[in-house]
Amino acid sequence: MTAALTARRGILARRGAAAGAMVALLLAAALVGPWLAPFGYEQQDLDRRLEGPTRDHALGLDELGRDVLSRLLVGARVSVAVGLSVVGLAGTIGTLLGAVAGAIGGRADALLMRTIDVFLAFPGILLAIALVAVLGPALEHVVLALVVIGWVGYARLARGQVLQLREQEFVLAARAAGVPLARLVRVHLLPNVLPVVIVQASLGLAGAILAEASLSFLGLGIQPPTPSWGAMINAGRSHLLDAPHLTLVPGLAIVFAVLSLNFLGDALVDRLDPRRRAR
Repeated sequence: MTAALTARRGILARRGAAAGAMVALLLAAALVGPWLAPFGYEQQDLDRRLEGPTRDHALGLDELGRDVLSRLLVGARVSVAVGLSVVGLAGTIGTLLGAVAGAIGGRADALLMRTIDVFLAFPGILLAIALVAVLGPALEHVVLALVVIGWVGYARLARGQVLQLREQEFVLAARAAGVPLARLVRVHLLPNVLPVVIVQASLGLAGAILAEASLSFLGLGIQPPTPSWGAMINAGRSHLLDAPHLTLVPGLAIVFAVLSLNFLGDALVDRLDPRRRAR
C-alpha cells in the first residue's frame, strides 16, 4: 500500500509539474511574446498572402499577408489578459458575496440564491452575446459581460463552503466571542474557502479564454487590426481548403491554453484536497 501510494504521489507530482510548465509557457507567450514576434502584427506582404509555413514565416501568412506567428503571440496577450481580468473580478465579487451571504444566512442568503437562479436560467454565452451586442463590440465590454455571468459560480461555491464551515467549532467560538461579521469572514472563513476558489479560478480562466475566443469569432470582441485567436479563426474559415493553417494554428493555441489550465486545475485539486491526497 505504501509503495502504491508513493507511486501515485510521484505520478501526481509529475502531472502537476507538466501542467505548471504548460501554463508557464502560455503566460510567457502572453507577457514577452509580442516583443519576440519576428514581424509586426500589421506588417503586410501581399505578394505572399495565404502562403504556408516557410523559413521566414514559421506559421505562414494570412489572407492579408501578415505573419501568423506574430499575430498569434499578440493574440495570446489579449486572451490571457481577458481571462485574468474576468477571473480576478468575477472571483473576487462572487467569493465575497457568497461568503457573506453564507455567514449571515436568512433573507440575505435567500436573496443571493434567488439572484443566482435568475442568472442560471439563461445560457451564459447567450447572455454574454446579448450584453456585448447591446454595449457594442469592445474588449472592456467583453470583460464586463463575462464578469456578469461569471461571478455566479464563485458565489455558489463560496456559499457552500461557508455553510459547512460555519458549523465548525472555531467559527462557533468566534461567534460566541462576539467577533464582528467582517472580521469573521476575513479572518476565519475566507482563508478556508480560498483553496477551493483557486481551483475554480484555474478552470474559470480556461472558460474565460474560450468565451473570449467565441465572442471574437462572432465579431463581438476586440476589433481589427488587433489580433485575437477567435477572430483569426473567423478570418481563416473561408480558406479552409487553400490555407488551412489560418484556422488550424489559432485553434490549436486555444486547445493548448484550455487543456493546460484544466490540467493545472486537476493538479491543484490533487494538491489541495486532503481526501484525494489520502487516496
